[in-house]
Amino acid sequence: MQLCQDQEPRVSDAIFRTKGITKVYKTGDVAVYALDGVDLDLYEGELTVLLGPSGSGKSTLLNILGGLDHATTGQVWFADTELTLMSDRELTKYRRDHVGFVFQFYNLVPSLTALENVQLVTDVSPNPMPAADALELVGLGKRMDHFPSEMSGGEQQRVAIARAIAKQPEILLCDEPTGALDSTTGVQVLEVLRDINERFGTTTVVITHNAEIQRMAHRVIFFQDGKISETRINETRLAPSEIVW
Repeated sequence: MQLCQDQEPRVSDAIFRTKGITKVYKTGDVAVYALDGVDLDLYEGELTVLLGPSGSGKSTLLNILGGLDHATTGQVWFADTELTLMSDRELTKYRRDHVGFVFQFYNLVPSLTALENVQLVTDVSPNPMPAADALELVGLGKRMDHFPSEMSGGEQQRVAIARAIAKQPEILLCDEPTGALDSTTGVQVLEVLRDINERFGTTTVVITHNAEIQRMAHRVIFFQDGKISETRINETRLAPSEIVW
């Protein structure tokens, strides 16, 4: 990827920086601001939780950071690379090389085994870990030859996480990863995310509507009406198993 050197001094340890980003959707003459002037730093190795009501801008921000969408105005940097200057082709390469995504719905291919679903990523990534190793990391070493229909929701989500981390990304972006799960399987998924963050230092961002999940984060960022309303640092973090749902 061709790096575009930004014009401002880099903030130490900040893997993402945004400056004044907006995302505007127009319906006729009406402009709706999904993001309204967001300035944000996200730091290397940090596990950050984004909280806020539906429509507050969390998913829009995640999509822009992940190169799935463009900001209307403002600037976004990944390390020293300005994402807002990239073409769609460059953003595709950025996503492939640097970002892992986990969504509420698992997006697995039903006709492929767990191993084959993960191999979809490892076959096109520049420096992947073996797909079997990724499944071992999420506790599915004995389930890799099973199809999604033969797995529980929590197991399918762990396959999705294995697929995301198999490319060994610097960034893991998770949009409601426990939203379709009960509390027991949700805790299992959160434990995997925490383990990946701590073991590999993968910068991890988790969107959730479950306010209790914020207690496992290094930092919590609250959104309201397209803006950051509050940022909070957790001096003491809970393990996922200690969270009361």
